[in-house]
Amino acid sequence: MGSKSKKETPLMKQYNQIKAKYPDALLLFRVGDFYETFGEDAVKTAKILGIILTKRGAGSESETELAGFPHHSLNTYLPKLVKAGERVAICDQLEDPKLTKKIVKRGVTELVTPGVALNDDILHSKSNNFLSALHFGKKQLGISFLDISTGEFLLAQGDEEHIDKLLQNFGPSEILIPKNRKSDFQQKFGKEHHIFPLEDWVFKDDYCFELLTGHFKTSSLKGFGVENLNEGIIAAGAALHYISETQHHRLQHITSLQRIAQEEYVWMDRFTIRNLELYHSNALNAVTLLDIIDRTISPMGGRLLKRWLALPLKNADRIRERHEVVAHLLKEGELQQKIRNHIKQIGDIERLISKVATAKINPREVVQLKNSLEAIVPIKAMIASSKSASLAALGNRLDNCDSLRERIKEMLNEEAPVNILKGNTIADGFSTELDELRKLAFSGKDYLDKMLERETERTGIPSLKIANNNVFGYYIEVRNTHKDKVPEEWIRKQTLVNAERYITEELKEYEAKILGAEEKILQLEQQLFSQLVEWLSGFISTVQTNAHLIAQLDCLSGFAQLAKDNNYTQPEIDDSFELDIKNGRHPVIEKQLPIGEAYIANDVFLDKEKQQIIMITGPNMSGKSAILRQTALIVLLSQMGSFVPANEARIGLVDKIFTRVGASDNISMGESTFMVEMNETASILNNISERSLILLDEIGRGTSTYDGISIAWAISEYLHEHPSRAKTLFATHYHELNEMTESFKRIRNYNVSIKELKDNVLFLRKLVPGGSEHSFGIHVAKMAGMPQQVIHKANKILKKLEKSHSGEELSDSLKSVQDEMQLSFFNLDDPLLEEIKEEILHTDIDTLTPVEALMKLNEIKRMLVKKK
Repeated sequence: MGSKSKKETPLMKQYNQIKAKYPDALLLFRVGDFYETFGEDAVKTAKILGIILTKRGAGSESETELAGFPHHSLNTYLPKLVKAGERVAICDQLEDPKLTKKIVKRGVTELVTPGVALNDDILHSKSNNFLSALHFGKKQLGISFLDISTGEFLLAQGDEEHIDKLLQNFGPSEILIPKNRKSDFQQKFGKEHHIFPLEDWVFKDDYCFELLTGHFKTSSLKGFGVENLNEGIIAAGAALHYISETQHHRLQHITSLQRIAQEEYVWMDRFTIRNLELYHSNALNAVTLLDIIDRTISPMGGRLLKRWLALPLKNADRIRERHEVVAHLLKEGELQQKIRNHIKQIGDIERLISKVATAKINPREVVQLKNSLEAIVPIKAMIASSKSASLAALGNRLDNCDSLRERIKEMLNEEAPVNILKGNTIADGFSTELDELRKLAFSGKDYLDKMLERETERTGIPSLKIANNNVFGYYIEVRNTHKDKVPEEWIRKQTLVNAERYITEELKEYEAKILGAEEKILQLEQQLFSQLVEWLSGFISTVQTNAHLIAQLDCLSGFAQLAKDNNYTQPEIDDSFELDIKNGRHPVIEKQLPIGEAYIANDVFLDKEKQQIIMITGPNMSGKSAILRQTALIVLLSQMGSFVPANEARIGLVDKIFTRVGASDNISMGESTFMVEMNETASILNNISERSLILLDEIGRGTSTYDGISIAWAISEYLHEHPSRAKTLFATHYHELNEMTESFKRIRNYNVSIKELKDNVLFLRKLVPGGSEHSFGIHVAKMAGMPQQVIHKANKILKKLEKSHSGEELSDSLKSVQDEMQLSFFNLDDPLLEEIKEEILHTDIDTLTPVEALMKLNEIKRMLVKKK
């Protein structure tokens, strides 16, 4: 078949021109009452939405696939496309088809992408929808987060690890990167993010700086405290560039640019966020910390709580302020309940006011905005006079927005419709012109009744009827029995089986008047409404401040509710280096227990003088990990401003929390577990500070026992000798590590207590001082239903091993080997033994660390094994 050029219809020509501007978006092309997609787009759309794919001009040269849906179903289908990760360009008719002989003008009115959406069906009320942009600088990376639905705009810069942590915390829906850095990005941050490439020229400092200062109408970015963050500024500029590229030009709700000040918040790396299961869990149907602590009842509060969880405070005064409010609300239970009842009446005022800025708000939403602001009035009154200074300060900053509420009340009907075209939006009595037009349109009934009376009398026809339909408009209906009495000047319009329908000059005039009035009413309502929206945009920052204050109040009253329901207590925060938890519980696990079972609470004490490192031994499944995690979660909750699941907690401010779990799930990435573990642990050891809290769980598990023990030993020794003396909990099932307390004075042994029944073992999950005697792996295997002969054999081997390794200090055993060798091997001339002899005699045992001794023994063992 020859390559025939496809014939283009005028419509397809217009389509192709517009499509060429948006090559990587699905183009929804408005044709009449439908949004249509063509070609490849249609194939994709039909698949995602499960709608029928047809062909246009089937069999002809211009054959093309086609899939479409009615325009009023846009809100049903658009979210599905965006959630499937597509960018969708909405192309509308820009003029009335009735008014043109040529093809209707069309153009893209909005580009909706996963990160740029204002549509309620796409947004989750308790989550931000962040668009992120990432700039690869020479030394550092810059990143920005912009939520167009709330106006929040944040930026930061730092190394790869910092950026990765922020991506985990903020979970953006879409990340913009320079075109040529895709593989770079995926290598550093994985493939699960939704990325979109932009041309490299967008990421240029002067272009981005001008975009930002142009938007904020400032000459510099000094007022936002970000002027030195050059890489961050480029990332912020790229995000703003993309927003305007997607046809969003009304952005006055984006009022400021905030920097995420790394130094103000507790540092948790990505592994810690993952291990502590703060927002997500790898397990199916698992409950996360957020699920347990989120008692917020407004969308703004839900979003802020996530931010607090991502960025716990390090400033003791700010933490205490939050605790003080929670304590006050807990004590004043009635006040707290009243506040919560009023917050329940508040809608998402942050997103509503953003819709005012983008002119996407409908009449019903304006009424919702007013009702929400009304609920703030009693809250302000209740807390402004509070005995709690922080609460009163919060109350004083709330704004009642009186003029705004009054204006909406006087202008709009309480039952205003979603769609302004439905009419009846503007209240009676607001505009005299509108009231007169309405009278004309709706008092028609009286007018027609009078006319009917007059005509009946004049013609003597008894059963006249006046009605209207879509085809003829108004008409007079006469039964056939009386049609001989019809006056000549009436014009016949329609003949029915037993009646005739006529129109008169008077009816025609009247109809024109009414129709004119209805059209004018709609125009006037639209005009008045858009004036109102324009006026409302003067209140954007006031309402945003209210939203932020209500969010804080919601989080704090939620913390009070949480403390009341789950029996949490107020932690004491100080500047010491101690961590003292009495009867701490794991906030998530305690809620998962079967009814009636009490959680086994545990004490943990760490300081820099006596008990810097706690070595927790005990079998797998005994609850070592839970004790580690609950310690971190208690610190985290208290520094977020919440009360904690413990009888008492005194917390010397923590600035970094590191957790590592041995043999972690990175194996799928193709690295050996052992290497992964060493890399992760090295990053801790290089970043510790004197206020760090380090939780190590079974480190060294990814390798053979002897290597594992030696690594665990070496890490513990390093932490003990490090000048920071970071507080550390180390859970291990290598009971050999218990020997460390003899050489290192700040390491203490604890174990998870066990009750041994004759052939069984019962975990009590209570942390008690002292090391554990031996490993309980075999008991656990038995409980798991391992075959009898396997258990039997394992027991035999264990007995042998326990005999041979009776806990002598490692260097002592090496010394005795040395003596023995000198006696017995001296006269043998086997070259291997000669080599071993040299090895041993040249070792200076007095300077040997235990880890080196282990390694030396391992080396000798290897030589002998080779010989065999």
